[in-house]
Amino acid sequence: MARMVRKGDLPQKTCATCGKPFAWRKKWAKVWDEVRYCSERCRRARPAQE
Repeated sequence: MARMVRKGDLPQKTCATCGKPFAWRKKWAKVWDEVRYCSERCRRARPAQE
């Protein structure tokens, strides 16, 4: 049986657009190093020049 992982124990990052912290999600498991935004809305609202 799988071990329960608490949300507080998951890795976190800070969103490049809004500056809020967000936690790891299973769908980001393979690309976690490349994730910069907490949501699709923040990704679309990203600054024009990066």
